[in-house]
Amino acid sequence: MRLKFSKEQKLLLIVLVVLFIDQASKIWVKTHMQYGDQISIFGLNWAFIHFVENNGMAFGITLGGKAGKLFLSLFRIGAVGFLIYYIRKLIQAGAGMGVLICFALILAGAIGNILDSAVYGLIFSESSYHGGLAELFPEEGGYAGLLHGKVVDMLYFPMIDTYLPEWLPIWGGDRFQFFKPVFNVADSSISVGIMSLLVFQRQFFKTPVPQTEEQPPIAAAVHSVEEE
Repeated sequence: MRLKFSKEQKLLLIVLVVLFIDQASKIWVKTHMQYGDQISIFGLNWAFIHFVENNGMAFGITLGGKAGKLFLSLFRIGAVGFLIYYIRKLIQAGAGMGVLICFALILAGAIGNILDSAVYGLIFSESSYHGGLAELFPEEGGYAGLLHGKVVDMLYFPMIDTYLPEWLPIWGGDRFQFFKPVFNVADSSISVGIMSLLVFQRQFFKTPVPQTEEQPPIAAAVHSVEEE
């Protein structure tokens, strides 16, 4: 007997799986690595677990000051509320699973980074260079207030690490690294969701052929089949 899941249940499962992987990886890094520590993945010289934190958006992009941090946290919460509303509207409109999965990935990533900003400052001690491991639920309290926590990043893939030719104008001799930003599972989930929407937007958002008075129903049906 096969279990049948509704669209809502499938999307919820996707969100929960991404959130579990995201938060489990962040908590492990936070409690097992000192700030700035780096571990090679499978011995590769271009793939690392590199522990850093940031106050800002995806891939370490920052928005300065406490006011900026608070604004960003509140903006994220508002964005999550809008995403949930929009996904429900898409389901009611009969949207396909492809586009719904994309939005579920974006939603999961947004929630994952919100959790860091909202509660990590309350439940973790500070992580600092050579300052020991962070403690979960320290007796003296966390390192920041509500909505002022730092986002934990750890995925680092400098696949190209070289120096530009000296003859190149302006940037000649400068170090060139790709991919330089350090990110996390939540960032990856958001990026995959957005990129999939951009790449497959024509398949996801097909516009039905309107039926006009000059075009009888049979002709409209034939036209639709030909387009498919």
